[in-house]
Order: sequence, then C-alpha cells, then structure tokens
Amino acid sequence: MKLSRGQMGRRLLGLAVAGVALAAGGSAFAELGQPAPWEWTLQASGSPVMDNITWFHNFLFGLITVITLFVLALLIIVVVKFNAKSNPVPSKTTHNTLIEVAWTLIPVLILVGIAVPSFRLLFLELDVPKADLTIKATGNQWNWTYAYPDDKIEYTSIMLGEDDRAKLASPPPRLLGVDHSLVVPVNKIVRVQTTGADVIHSFAVPAFGIKIDSIPGRLNETWFKATKEGIYYGQCSELCGKDHAFMPIVVKVVSDQVYADWKKCVQSNKDDCIDQPQGGKTAKQSVRSDGNSKS
Repeated sequence: MKLSRGQMGRRLLGLAVAGVALAAGGSAFAELGQPAPWEWTLQASGSPVMDNITWFHNFLFGLITVITLFVLALLIIVVVKFNAKSNPVPSKTTHNTLIEVAWTLIPVLILVGIAVPSFRLLFLELDVPKADLTIKATGNQWNWTYAYPDDKIEYTSIMLGEDDRAKLASPPPRLLGVDHSLVVPVNKIVRVQTTGADVIHSFAVPAFGIKIDSIPGRLNETWFKATKEGIYYGQCSELCGKDHAFMPIVVKVVSDQVYADWKKCVQSNKDDCIDQPQGGKTAKQSVRSDGNSKS
C-alpha cells in the first residue's frame, strides 16, 4: 500500500509529537541526584563541573544535529536532482576549487570549535583547587570505606538489603541505599582521593560529573563542589566481581551547621547520626572515628 504525501506527513508529525511527549515525561520524572524512569537526558547538575559537562553535551548535540540535517539535505538533493530521469546527461565536472576549500576548511573550524571548550572542561575536571575538605574513598569487594583524615573519621558504607530498605519510612531507590552515607557540606570544595583495596573499582557520582578509577597501589584524586543540599547517588562503575552491581555511593550534602553537628555525633561514637538512612535505624558503624570496630 502506497502512502500519499499527506498521510506520510501526518505520520511523521505523530511520531514527532510522541517523541516530544516522551521527552517531557522523562524530564517531569527527573529528581535531583538520582536516575529517573524514562530519563533521556543527563542527570540534573549538582556541581559546577556537571554544569559545564551538561553545556558541552548540549552544544555537541546541537552541532551534530545540524551536521546530520545538512548531510541529509545534500543526499536528498542528489537523489532528486541528479537521478537518471531528471538528469539524463550527467555532468563531467571533476574539480571545484571553492567546494574543495570549503569541505576542507569548514570541518577544521568545527573541530577547533569543539576542541577549545573540550580542553577547558578537561582542565576544570583535572585541576583540583584548594580543598576545604579531603575524603579518601577505598573500594572493597563489595563496599566503600570512607575516611576523613583531618577529622580522624573512618567508616564503611554497605548497601542496604531489601528487608532493611523496606523498614524505612522513606525507602531509597532500589540497589542505591546504604547504611552509612558520605556526608559533605554544601558549597565547599571536596577533594576525593580514591584507591582500591583488592581489585580496580571506580568512584562515580553522575550529578557531580565525577568518575575516577580506584586502583590498588595507586591514589587517584578528583573533586566536586556540591551547590545544592540533598542526597546524590552513584555506583561503582568498573566491573569488580560478582557483586559489582551492589556497590552504591550515597552522598548527603548538608549545611555547614548540620555538617559540624554530624562530625561531633560521629566522633562521640553515637549510632543515630545523619549518615544513617532517615526513618529507620540500621546497623552500627563498622568503623568509628577512634578506629575501633563496633558490632
């Protein structure tokens, strides 16, 4: 069955409307710091680095869309104008100086236009500014140990089981909740030093725009500056064994006063500090500020 131009146009319009509705739906479900159903964009930004990553992504997406449409238009023109029926006597032109200069110079300019913001973003990610807080994240099979060297705080963060998660008044997303979160103050530069205790892991929090390998015997570092209070989720992003999928990272960003109160709470060896999930009590810290194990 052949479709008329009108029918084809209506079907294409319907597909476009459906695409816009799907995009709008994905944005509507988006929540800061975590993935959302039908999400098709990057996670909402929670740091200056992620702001730049999002801008660069959108810039490249727009650029490749224009290039793709331009090439598509050229192909359509060639098909319509230069087929055997419309053009029975083909041209024997072999060179065109203007076109040859253009198709050489324009791609070069495009690549330069991409390279400049790309190198600027790489420098922003790799150049760690003077930090207000240093945290060491050690990847284990299969959990994370967080240490605050300046405050002599250290503890292990383990994923919540389904039974513990179900007991909470506000359950975290499945496979992303932990018994003890990483707590940091808002609008402070946090330097993250990471290593692996056994195999290679990867410390990644999408909303902050950070992802860096945790390699045994090597200390890598990155940084972020959380600009909004809230809870941000990440995961180990390097295959590290059978329970690789069960190594979530939870960063709780709080005000300066709440952060100071949390440090006092942990250093006092209390078991109801804000690094634990809200709405329920879980296991005690595996390692407290004094380095002694607690069961």
